[in-house]
Amino acid sequence: MQEQFHFSAYQSVSRARRAVFALLMAVILIAGGMQHLNVQAQAAGLPDFTTIVEKSEPAVVNIRTTAKVAARSGPQGQDPYEMFRHFFGPDFQPPGGRQGPQQNPRGKPRAEPEERSVPRGVGSGFFISEDGYLLTNHHVVEGATDIFVTLTDAREFKAKVIGSDKRTDVALLKVEAKDMAFLPIGSAKLLKKGQWVMAIGSPFGLESTVTSGIVSALGRETGDYLPFIQTDVAVNPGNSGGPLLNLKGEVVGINAQIVSRSGGFMGISLAIPIEEAMVVVDQLRASGSVTRGRIGVQIGEVSKDVAQAIGLPKAEGALVGGVEPDAPADKAGVLPGDVITKFADKPIGRWSDLPRVVGETKPGTTATLEVWRKGKPLTLKVTVAELKADKTAAAEPSTAKPAEPVTTVLGMEVTPVKEDVQKKLRIKGGVQVTSVEAPASTAGVAEGDIILAVNDTDITSPAQFAKVVAGLDQSRPVGLMVRTGDQTRWVAVRIEK
Repeated sequence: MQEQFHFSAYQSVSRARRAVFALLMAVILIAGGMQHLNVQAQAAGLPDFTTIVEKSEPAVVNIRTTAKVAARSGPQGQDPYEMFRHFFGPDFQPPGGRQGPQQNPRGKPRAEPEERSVPRGVGSGFFISEDGYLLTNHHVVEGATDIFVTLTDAREFKAKVIGSDKRTDVALLKVEAKDMAFLPIGSAKLLKKGQWVMAIGSPFGLESTVTSGIVSALGRETGDYLPFIQTDVAVNPGNSGGPLLNLKGEVVGINAQIVSRSGGFMGISLAIPIEEAMVVVDQLRASGSVTRGRIGVQIGEVSKDVAQAIGLPKAEGALVGGVEPDAPADKAGVLPGDVITKFADKPIGRWSDLPRVVGETKPGTTATLEVWRKGKPLTLKVTVAELKADKTAAAEPSTAKPAEPVTTVLGMEVTPVKEDVQKKLRIKGGVQVTSVEAPASTAGVAEGDIILAVNDTDITSPAQFAKVVAGLDQSRPVGLMVRTGDQTRWVAVRIEK
């Protein structure tokens, strides 16, 4: 009986173990199944570019260009065989019996072709209409004699330049063909950081190459006329002029530049927003050139310290450093030291916004101009002129050391500005710096500079300047309107306690 009892107990324990094991396996299988489902879900969330490529690729082209060069010129335009004739005599003949440009076998001058075509470079482009209009970069076709466009089906066309704009790096080409595949135009304004995008082009001449990535930044300023779309899409030499596409297969930009120390892709590529490009395209298609507006100001950035010193609510707008005489801004009453915060009811968030907004305005248009002056906004009316060659003032401040020096806690010794200098610079009053040390020197004030204003107060004499400085709140930055040569700027100085 005892043995039977032990055997029954053993069976019970075995059944319990098997049940636990079965339960454990079930849990493992369920967990594994859930993980597999999660992996499938993640995979399902990744973009599939195959359909976009199939639809877009026929509209993207490879562009190669040629240029004319001297037919047989040496480093300085001379006959490359001239050196041999110097050693072997004037009758020396190059390999193959060819004669140089100096003599032929009969001793008479021989005509040589003056130029020959050589490969110049490669790039990319894309059709924007079925009748053969396509876009690329200005730098792809600049200086080219002939432009050849190759499609993915191996057809090749010779293209002509309808118009090209160096400032925005946009060129409009045309081939004589019909029923061409073309890309739909999207909107760069709808892009968001982290959004997937794709590029098609010819990096290093490798035609129809597809790369993808995400939008890294928007409105990236590089000192050029346009704010760029920054991506981590692999773009290399030869991709220039190709399209940047969203997941709908719409063009949102034109690949134009890379930020690189090696000349190859290093994770940062820049594209021209398509809206900006199409504004240029409309003008190129209509007239072959681009007409832009101008108002004649030299501008710079507004720093936080300067904004605080002059009472500007935010560090935004374009700081006027100089006004061209008789230019639209001068006639409208804009003064050096003003901060332009709006143009034609469009806010100027960054100083680089102003050239773009003004440039898009048709010459002859009268627009409102809102400036910040002496602690308050002021609205002016300006008639926009056509952009032409920039003019710069030639006036320079006097270097002669005036008398009656006055020293202040700002670390400057100043004297009156002579009347002839005021007239030459088109200013009133002010004081000229004859020596400078910290804190003014640390802020960028130099000997010879002219101080026109302290915060919201115009400066008329050294005595008045000293009185204004003595009454300053030394816990806040002091805003000095400084004239250096033909440039006016605001400088923020913190008084050392």
